[in-house]
Amino acid sequence: MELKRNPWLLYALSLVFIPLVWGRGDNVFEWAAYNTAFYVVLPLAVGYLLGFKPRELGFQLGNRKGYKWFVVLFLLSIPISLYGTRVPEMKNYYPIFAYSGWTDFLIKELAVGAIMFAHEAFYRGILLFPLAKKNEWLAILAQDVPYTLVHIGKPGIEIPYAFFAGIVFAKMDLKGESFLPSFLLHWLGSVLFDVMCVLL
Repeated sequence: MELKRNPWLLYALSLVFIPLVWGRGDNVFEWAAYNTAFYVVLPLAVGYLLGFKPRELGFQLGNRKGYKWFVVLFLLSIPISLYGTRVPEMKNYYPIFAYSGWTDFLIKELAVGAIMFAHEAFYRGILLFPLAKKNEWLAILAQDVPYTLVHIGKPGIEIPYAFFAGIVFAKMDLKGESFLPSFLLHWLGSVLFDVMCVLL
């Protein structure tokens, strides 16, 4: 088996990093640090050693298609978020951090942004793009299954939602040639939902 530029080898080696993130960190800032290390820095290093350039892993601005889909899906997420605030399990779980005021809230949302960036870079970037060159739908499912599994332990409604979102995010990013559209959708949608949970 050719080791250089082998997308399946990159996929398999990257999966090793997933359990290394579980349960690490006592607060949102530590979570952000561990996610950045195990979902971005180390997998990128593995990709580089295997001969992949960052842009081949979705690390680029991409084209307008992805951002157009981001705008449409963000607008569609607003009524879904409003519904979510009426689900006690969701409202009691979010935000995932304690805060002392609006400044503290916003700073911690930036840390959540780092976590979201790491997740999208890993699942919709490193796990998705190289495999998609071989088989798009196989790649979409290959990144979506572990992405869904890491949501176990969160409110139950998030498991099927994560599976569906993982497919939509992947298709959007492949069309946009970058994982940045799904990062923006994931993070800004999360911020919006947190604000709704606080205010409503």
